[in-house]
Amino acid sequence: MTKAKAAPPQPSINGASKKAGDIEFFPMGRQTYLAPLPLPTEAEPFCSYISDYNDRYLDFGGGKPNAYSYQIWLGGPFSTACLVAFGFPFICWCIVLALGENFADSWEFAAGFFSFIWKYALFTWFSASAVCFYVWLEAHNLFTEVIPTRFNRQRREVCFMPEGATEPLFVPWESLSAWVVQSQGASQYGVTRQYGMGMGFEHEGELVRVEFQCGAFELAIANWEAVRGYMEYELNDLSTLQDPLELQAPGDPPHEGLHTFRNARAGLHRRIREKEVGWIYGFFWYVYHVMTLWTLPNHCVEWEIKRIAKVGRKALPQAMRDWSEPLPPEQWAKPSAELLRLSAKVKALIKRSPRKPITEIFAEVYRR
Repeated sequence: MTKAKAAPPQPSINGASKKAGDIEFFPMGRQTYLAPLPLPTEAEPFCSYISDYNDRYLDFGGGKPNAYSYQIWLGGPFSTACLVAFGFPFICWCIVLALGENFADSWEFAAGFFSFIWKYALFTWFSASAVCFYVWLEAHNLFTEVIPTRFNRQRREVCFMPEGATEPLFVPWESLSAWVVQSQGASQYGVTRQYGMGMGFEHEGELVRVEFQCGAFELAIANWEAVRGYMEYELNDLSTLQDPLELQAPGDPPHEGLHTFRNARAGLHRRIREKEVGWIYGFFWYVYHVMTLWTLPNHCVEWEIKRIAKVGRKALPQAMRDWSEPLPPEQWAKPSAELLRLSAKVKALIKRSPRKPITEIFAEVYRR
């Protein structure tokens, strides 16, 4: 989930307004602009931040509960406790055997180590679970507090609701800025890299923006391409973008739950039968899900979705609801001639040089 925020704008290094393809360098990193204008990247679209969409608008940042988070919150403390209580004694047993002791003595040593350490394992389980519960509570509250950023493709406008604001802000789609931040730093483990993506615009001396972390530069571009493709009517069914593992069968609810677990297990058995994966892969699939408490995370997802539906998400401002109403086709906004012209050039250059970085292609298009 992501919140729209307002903050003083960051000054441009050269004082000029930015456009797609521009790069700004700062100590230990750089910021790469993907818009304005929203030119095609030809990247494979993917986005897990889309909370709702239809033929009129797309909501970005509202979020939905997912099973993986519960696997971390529930299975993480449990797996750690099991490792401490059983894994460490087993390792000690193996070490004592390797040092030449007989089976009985090594087993007695491991049993004594277990009787000493099991209390610490329980403490680890309960304390880690308490921390995870606090994290879950914070995340759960956001579902009913956050108003997502809405992209209206009929109007070709974007609606932001900054945190603490009473009225939404609207910006033309082709004026929206989008950027990817890459930073790196040194730690005791080596060089660490971080990536983030942002979208926003300047309003009355403040930068209204929504930002979120990404695992890689390419993933940040994939998130942007999903939004851009939707707004330009290049993508109409976004369910495949949020379900890359194809865990949603036809007729399933549009969220995770027990059905996605059953579909995942059926898919695993099919892949084993068709020799796509071996039995070792299947064995560790089951080990992972046993250590993350089997279907309990999926049950928790379904419970939380029902609770959110009962409590209700934060009400949208009336201006935002009116703005989201459908328009007759003759009133739909059209892309500008400049966007169409530059987009055609970008596609031609990508076809000619498919391995060329997209930022270089954007810069070349603007130079022509």
